[in-house]
Amino acid sequence: MARARVVVRAVVRRADPRVPVTRMRTQTREIEQTLNQEIIFARLCTAFAILALLMACIGLYGTMAFSVARRTNEIGVRLALGAGASGIRRMVLRETLVIIAAGLAVGMPLTFAAARLLKGQLFGLEPHDPTTMLLALVVLVTVTTLAGYVPARRASRVDPMIALRCE
Repeated sequence: MARARVVVRAVVRRADPRVPVTRMRTQTREIEQTLNQEIIFARLCTAFAILALLMACIGLYGTMAFSVARRTNEIGVRLALGAGASGIRRMVLRETLVIIAAGLAVGMPLTFAAARLLKGQLFGLEPHDPTTMLLALVVLVTVTTLAGYVPARRASRVDPMIALRCE
């Protein structure tokens, strides 16, 4: 690198000795420095998106766990009357799927609107990139289903006698 600088300075001096040669940098270094702010911004956006997904998962799990805990008596009665553990799990997961459907019904149009607004910030992506949208949809549905499955499994293991004494 030092040898290259000496050669460049010698060539410039031969061409025009009045031209000062200072702060020499490679083109790669110049591009990296120019894009540094965008790279940091993209990493921050990714970190905040992961944090938002984590908070949504915790919130959904808390909501479903609270809903199941509030209905412990009802679940106990269902189990005492002969409902199977799989039936209880299906019942709670069905509620989770209703929440997923409502969230998608509201969220998808908002996503398309936000994508149009953020079009200038999407480097290398189309605003309505089907692969990205499908991946986000799969992640959200999977995470939401898991957030509902844990309370559903816990609800299916409730002892009917303890649940009936709960009130």
